[in-house]
Amino acid sequence: MRSFSLAALAVLMAAPAAAQQPTAVGVVRPLYELVRTNIQRSAEMVPEADYSFRPTEAVRTFGQLFGHVVNARYMLCSMVKGEENPVGQNFEEVTAKADLVAALTASAVYCDGAYAISDARGMEPLTVFRRETSRLGALVMNATHDWEHYGNLVTYMRIRGMVPPSSM
Repeated sequence: MRSFSLAALAVLMAAPAAAQQPTAVGVVRPLYELVRTNIQRSAEMVPEADYSFRPTEAVRTFGQLFGHVVNARYMLCSMVKGEENPVGQNFEEVTAKADLVAALTASAVYCDGAYAISDARGMEPLTVFRRETSRLGALVMNATHDWEHYGNLVTYMRIRGMVPPSSM
């Protein structure tokens, strides 16, 4: 009985340690979740009248930035999932705030499924933009792409006198 108790105790003690070991996908997921939240909150904060704002004619408007993020998420996350892109709409052409906020929410929900893949699936090869990578590489690309454009949003928000979510 004592050896059984010691064995059970050893298993119970090992379980939390094993659970704390990060996975490759598990390391990327929180970075994506943070930027996903920051972009969503930005879209909700920016007044509808500012959705057509752009600092110069050479760059996207707020609305086009939000739409571009939606387009990229669907493209990259569908590749990771091994699915056809589920939308046929160019969200950079959408101008209504409510529609873009809803599209950002839907694209985040769709991508959440991609960030739930196993590490084994994450290591499977994938070609993205004619470059060999892995499904995990595409997830990293999606997260870094979101961060890149969140940086644009921060600049736009500061120009318009707003405090971005990450600075609140």
